[in-house]
Amino acid sequence: MICMKFVCFYGMLFFCVNGVASEFDVVVPIHNNGASAFYVDARFGSLDNTELLVDTGSGYVTISTDSLQALRKNGEAVYVKDVKGRLANGAELVVSVWRVGQITIGDECVIKNVEAAVFPDTKRQILGLNALKKTAPFMVSFSPPKLSLSACYKQPAQPKAMNMG
Repeated sequence: MICMKFVCFYGMLFFCVNGVASEFDVVVPIHNNGASAFYVDARFGSLDNTELLVDTGSGYVTISTDSLQALRKNGEAVYVKDVKGRLANGAELVVSVWRVGQITIGDECVIKNVEAAVFPDTKRQILGLNALKKTAPFMVSFSPPKLSLSACYKQPAQPKAMNMG
């Protein structure tokens, strides 16, 4: 079993890894749901869109057991290992880690083969540092609120419906 620390900062951190604004290929809006946490729209594999908490203090992407079950049913998740994690409150917990075939952040940024920890009895899904590192350099900004990413497999944006009325 691999031991690692899970440190979750629910207050957002400014984070930039060796980058300037012109280096970023994809800009994803982040939004606040009325708390001090920030979210991005995302999608795991072929599942429906969801919101991910942007948490640079979390070592892993985390997914719910419901998402894991749907991904496994579609053949989009493979078991990797169990890890012992230390939560922000100091408690330890053994969780399973699964490799998810792809995560799409916003409409364009596809991150392939991302390890995701599965916490029992949680609905909150987290965009953790292991996925963000794959897009480095990246930057979180609050004015305007956005997540700027560099190393993405770019998925063409879906065409917007035209209002002909």
